[in-house]
Amino acid sequence: MKTMNTNIAGIKMKNPVMNASGTLGLGFGDCFDLSKCGALVTKGVTLLPRSGNSTPRIAEATSVLLNSIGLENSGVKVFLAEELSVWLSFGVPVIVNISGADLQEYVDLAVALEGHGIAGFEINVSCPNREGVIFGTDPELASNVTDAVRQVTDLPLIVKLTPNVTSIKAVAQAVVEAGADAISAVNTFLGMVIDVKTRRPKLGKGFGGVSGPGIRPLAVKKVREIYEAVNDQVPIIGMGGIDSTEAALEFIIAGASAVAVGTANFTNPRTIPEVIEGLERYLEEQGLESLEEIRGRIIPV
Repeated sequence: MKTMNTNIAGIKMKNPVMNASGTLGLGFGDCFDLSKCGALVTKGVTLLPRSGNSTPRIAEATSVLLNSIGLENSGVKVFLAEELSVWLSFGVPVIVNISGADLQEYVDLAVALEGHGIAGFEINVSCPNREGVIFGTDPELASNVTDAVRQVTDLPLIVKLTPNVTSIKAVAQAVVEAGADAISAVNTFLGMVIDVKTRRPKLGKGFGGVSGPGIRPLAVKKVREIYEAVNDQVPIIGMGGIDSTEAALEFIIAGASAVAVGTANFTNPRTIPEVIEGLERYLEEQGLESLEEIRGRIIPV
């Protein structure tokens, strides 16, 4: 019997397609039924409210989008009081993305969110922490964050990795050894666009995260590297420029057990249901019982 059912570290999903954090507001419910998603991932939550980076925060370039949002959010108290119940109302697993300025903030967030019906945490070690340090660029620091959160919760921990490292394999291995149950990869690449008339950067911060179809070959390669490093130890959620069924399948064949759609949601708000339907057709056309039959199975040239 053909199935799209997917299990990510104990998070049972009816299909392997979710949204990337920060790219699917609750208003998208006007575009498609959010209950069709395999899981929902919240925007990044921090302990205290954050106003975010200076504007402009968004810039476009060929086949990519650059953003410098700066984790703007209302803080965990408002999230619990006003937002989480809406996310949970769709009846699919809700994964909360958490970001901290230091280890203690990650711990405090996990403690505050525990017991409120969420399915798991996505630990964001890909954004600047206190004094500009990015925990995800150093295997030891990424391991420390993972271990600290692991000590205070039994919920599944998904660690979101940055591609802006010398060896993403080393970071992946470090967080798995520290207790990560899954890995999501990749977050945005760092980039800059300049207005040639004013000679000024188009983003208020000067640089930002690059996402969209233009980064997909780079992201697929990173997912393959992670798969080779932690093969069958933990599942991988692949992301980075997924805008079609074919793009999602690239990540699955590279080794991902699930995929997340991000920037494409802004250009086509129905990308997620279209990818889900496309994967179902692919199973039928290829005579496969599940996508697990092709996961990680690249055929050499």
